[in-house]
Amino acid sequence: MPLAVYVLGLAVFAQGMSEFMLSGLVADIAENLGVSIGTAGTLTSAFAVGMIIGAPLMAMLSMRWPKRRALLSFLISFLVVHVAGALTTDFGILLVTRAVGALANAGFLAVAVATAAAMAGPDAKGRATSILLGGVTLACVVGVPGGALLGRFWGWRSAFWAVVVLSVPAVFAVLRSVPDDAPDAAVPGVRRELRALRRPRLLVTLLLGALVNGATFCSFTYLAPLFTNVTGFADTWVPALLALFGLGSFAGVTAGGRLADTRARQVLVAGGAALLVGWVVLALTAGNPVTALVLVFVQGALSFGVGSTLITQALHAGGEAPTLAGGFATAALNVGAAVGPSLGALALDGGLGYRSPLWVSAGLVALALVTGGATRALAPLRKPATARPPEGRRLSI
Repeated sequence: MPLAVYVLGLAVFAQGMSEFMLSGLVADIAENLGVSIGTAGTLTSAFAVGMIIGAPLMAMLSMRWPKRRALLSFLISFLVVHVAGALTTDFGILLVTRAVGALANAGFLAVAVATAAAMAGPDAKGRATSILLGGVTLACVVGVPGGALLGRFWGWRSAFWAVVVLSVPAVFAVLRSVPDDAPDAAVPGVRRELRALRRPRLLVTLLLGALVNGATFCSFTYLAPLFTNVTGFADTWVPALLALFGLGSFAGVTAGGRLADTRARQVLVAGGAALLVGWVVLALTAGNPVTALVLVFVQGALSFGVGSTLITQALHAGGEAPTLAGGFATAALNVGAAVGPSLGALALDGGLGYRSPLWVSAGLVALALVTGGATRALAPLRKPATARPPEGRRLSI
């Protein structure tokens, strides 16, 4: 695997820290800037919206740029807005920096996915994708407890400075490691790539990615109240339990990356079925601490193993749209990350109990399995393709 792919993973880790660290800083920001906790919580929403809109939009804007220039532009913009966020005393400015930072993050990730896949070659797209998503999962492990600890000892601004410190070496690493390729004249234009994105197989893959990621973040968002109110863990255990989920996620991304290029169908079918069973079992046995500890790791591994494989399949399905496929895959995952917790909140606010987000997650995974199965069953009714891809490399849906 080229060194540049690991460098991109480092940069993704630095940016992922910014996304996850805010969970432990909202109360401190609200108090320091004189706003309500609910208002401070809109910082998370601004970042999510920026990621959803920014991935395809920034990918389109950067299509004709050399890859290194695009990556450096997004990464430096991300760094600068975090400096501004760390210095500002105005909540409105901080809100804008979160939105702009999300746009830069989304653009970087979209271009990085396409760049890493191209450098790795068609037989190693899954491994390259897993390295980038490994940066996200490590940020999940470190970001939430790390942001909370920094905020407790040195104030919420120190967490923003920590992201800046992490981003600086990533800038120099990208500058030295990513090839300075000129734009490829053969790269399709925006209209042609958008036409390629209409293919049913790609659209279904993006939908499945959104559903699986929605299930993941629906439960992950509300694990803390579940473990404290149902399982009976003390509040002090929560950061370690969330980190355990993150460790499982990293293990799942790593394993999924090695299997996505050769056994994609097996990963999605067996892994998806196991993921559904896991959410159901956790919902039924959440009161048992041992079962909860085991399943929080297992569900993290299955969620990100299946999710990373779906991203790889989106890159294969969107082979004629090499730039925008990564952007829309990024957007689909963030749609899931935004919608899933909202559905969980509706279940909780409806008085269905702390286990209800787990049932919502199970329902979303079940919907993904039914959708994938129905699409697979209907595939023979469509006109067959002139050339059939190798079994392990592309999933026919």
